[in-house]
Amino acid sequence: MYGVVTRNADEVDMDPFDLGCYEVKDVTGRAAAPLGNAVNMVSCFGDNAAASENPELVPVDERGEPATRDRDYFDWAYVCPTHPEYREGLLEIVSDCAAESDDVRLDDVGFPREGFCRCDRCERLFAASDHEEWADWRAAVITDFVAEAAARVPGRTLLTLYPDPYPDHLYERAGLDLDALAAHVDEFVVPVYDLHYATTYWLESIARGFRSRLGGDYDVHGAPPETPFSIELYAVDVEVDDLIHATEVAETYAKDVLFGYDANNAAAALRRKAADAREGVEHRPE
Repeated sequence: MYGVVTRNADEVDMDPFDLGCYEVKDVTGRAAAPLGNAVNMVSCFGDNAAASENPELVPVDERGEPATRDRDYFDWAYVCPTHPEYREGLLEIVSDCAAESDDVRLDDVGFPREGFCRCDRCERLFAASDHEEWADWRAAVITDFVAEAAARVPGRTLLTLYPDPYPDHLYERAGLDLDALAAHVDEFVVPVYDLHYATTYWLESIARGFRSRLGGDYDVHGAPPETPFSIELYAVDVEVDDLIHATEVAETYAKDVLFGYDANNAAAALRRKAADAREGVEHRPE
């Protein structure tokens, strides 16, 4: 299937997409009412507005440096995943989404990067836990949150992953234990964004890596992953032919292909792709 990821409600049912992911809460902190005809998306621990309004929400490293978007390697500001009131607010948003549509997608789940969070609350909770290793405690925090959120979703729970399939990288970076999360998640979504997709060997490498990491076979004709995953492509100002090529690579390995933030360009690419398939002529030697 093909889907669109959008902030515009009127694009959710747009042809030729089979499904629409609608941002109810994004990393800016912007909020919108959930839709009944969409997979409603919630940016969980990425929130510029909340971090700006209340700096105490922001995770810090061992030097006390905050995970804000003015720092290197941070595209947005984060909220500490152990903050109880913020977590409860997220779960209420998930419930509101689930009341409108059965399927919910959780975005920006996890700790910001390696080294976070070392706030007093996290240090205290780790010390009081049964975990000897800090990384194991972080993973348990995230898995517990996803389990709580998924319990409120009557349909499918989708979870966005940072596009790094290398063993243990997601665990060390964000506290994402894929094997533990798979017990609560029906599908993973991997955004693999590029401004051009002029070459796609790296896209294939990432897609193939996730197929293997999630329990599938390297051979695309072999066993699929135990937990399916979809790939999300960036569609803004990408040349149609390049977007078609990226789509062909992505759909070879992934369950579905989603297109982010330019429904018209993505629709044009899918229509061109379908037309090319219908009009293809096979040439054989005489």
